[in-house]
Parts: sequence; structure tokens; C-alpha cells
Amino acid sequence: MELLDTIALYLQYPFVRYALVTGVLIALCSSLLGVTLVLRRFSYIGDGLSHVAFGAMSFAAVFGLSDDMLLVLPATIVCAVLLLCGGQKRKIKGDAAIAMLSVGSLAVGYLLMNLFSTSSNLSGDVCSTLFGSTSILTLTKAEVAACVVLSILVVAAFVLLYNKIFAITFDETFAKASGMRTELYNLVIAIIIAVIIVLAMNLVGSLLISALVIFPALSAMRICKSFRAVTVCSALISVVCAFAGMMISIVAGTPVGSTIVAIDIVVFAGSSVLSACMRRK
Repeated sequence: MELLDTIALYLQYPFVRYALVTGVLIALCSSLLGVTLVLRRFSYIGDGLSHVAFGAMSFAAVFGLSDDMLLVLPATIVCAVLLLCGGQKRKIKGDAAIAMLSVGSLAVGYLLMNLFSTSSNLSGDVCSTLFGSTSILTLTKAEVAACVVLSILVVAAFVLLYNKIFAITFDETFAKASGMRTELYNLVIAIIIAVIIVLAMNLVGSLLISALVIFPALSAMRICKSFRAVTVCSALISVVCAFAGMMISIVAGTPVGSTIVAIDIVVFAGSSVLSACMRRK
């Protein structure tokens, strides 16, 4: 009862409600394309693009941009398009391209923050950017509104293009041969992923974003068999884990991003045990 009273007390504060709404929406959006990325062997793309966003944030800080989204979002979208839309024409493919972008952006971003830092606590700034911070608890109404709008656009795009995404996920070559404009749909997927990555940085930080994409999808794959069922289950798992993680973080004072990922790991372990039990039957 004391725990419930504490949670009810915290929920009276607007900034807590803003954080929960934003966190749940980000988790939902992250999970929708997680299944597609896992099946297409692009699980690591979230990590790579988050490092690109980190590098872009460093550039924005150097140039003194008041709104770093003006640079971070376009840079992340461009890199996502290069990674997902190059097809077989790329000279550097798949995991090698992601690794190059990831390591290069992270190194250049940290170098810029060291050379042109105006902060007295550089280590703290870098740590909060990489692993998440309490900035999710200081969101303004405008930032929450922007997150809600972008989340609605992401969900709407996924629902409208569900059949196309399904076809590209399982057999892109056949889809292209049947007349589908696979390049266009890959472009849309890349843009959606970039938007999700930028939104998720405030929640879990650059280094933990992949967990929001990978763990719910893998957990759902242990339980469900069809693509639709896995997608729905992944979304439910992601939302529940994000909500539980944020509530635990607020009550216990633990890091938001790390707490959410820890719960995702526990759920994945539980789903693996459940899957093993189902196979034995």
C-alpha cells in the first residue's frame, strides 16, 4: 500500500505524467520496426544511428545551435537512408558500414566535446548523453506535443505500410520483381527509424537505444509465431517494460534508461523459459 501511495503521489506532478506519456510512446514506436530490423539482420542499426546523433549533437553544441534537433534529425535521417537504401550497390555493406558510422561518429563527437567544451562537467555531460539522464523528467509541454505528433506519424505510417513492410522484410527481391517500389519503402523505413532513434535518446541515451528495438522483438519471437502476432506482442512488451522501468526509476531513484533495459532483459529471460516449456509440451 505504501508503494501504491508513493506512485499515486508522484503521478500528481505534471512532469512525471509528461515523462510517462513520452516514454511509453517512444517505446511503442521503437518496438514496431524492431521485428523488421531483427529479421533483416539490422539489429545493430539503432546503436549506429544513435552514435551518429551523438556526433551531430556535438556539432550543434560547437556551433551554438539553440535547437540541436535542426541538425541531429536531418543528419540521422541521411545516415539511415545511406545504410538501408544502398542495397547491393554499396561497396561497404551491412555490419561494416554500421560499425564505421558508429565508431567514427562517437569518436568525432567526443573529440569535439573535448576541444570546444563550454561545460565545467564534461564527463557528466558525456555520460548522461550516452546512458540517458533525467532530462526525460524535465520535458516541456511543447516537447511532449512534438513527441506525440511524431509518434502518431510513425504509428500511422507503419499501419498504412504494414503489407509493404511485411513483403520487404521477408523477400525484398521478390517484392521488387513483382513491381513493388522497394526503394521508396526502404526510404520510408529509414526515415521512421531515424525519427525513433532521435526521440529515444532522451529516454535511454545513445548506448542503450538498441535495447528498445531488439529485446521486445526477440522476446515476442520466443512466444508468437506469425509476423503480426510478434509485432503486436513486441509492442505490448515494450510499452509495459518502459512504463514499469520509468515508475521504478522515479520511485527508487535509479537511472531511467538502465532500469528499462534491465526489465527488458528480465522479460526476455522469462519469455525464453516460457518458450522452452512450450516446446517440451
